Amino acid sequence: MQTETIDLNEAQAHFKELVHRVISGIHVILSEDQKPIAHLFPAGARVSGLHSGAIWTSDDFDAPLSDEFWSEGK
Repeated sequence: MQTETIDLNEAQAHFKELVHRVISGIHVILSEDQKPIAHLFPAGARVSGLHSGAIWTSDDFDAPLSDEFWSEGK
């Protein structure tokens, strides 16, 4: 995915054009005083690594469940 960084004041002046660029698949980073403040992606786009570490899977996630698990609460 192509990435562009645009100053916030420039983005405000050309908002409609900016939205069309995002829709076409360009990842836009908005910046203010040369510091990134926001990322723009098309609605529904999946971004790899965006929430890195937010979930995890145990090493035995696919191991068979014990008989106690299935009889619990009966």
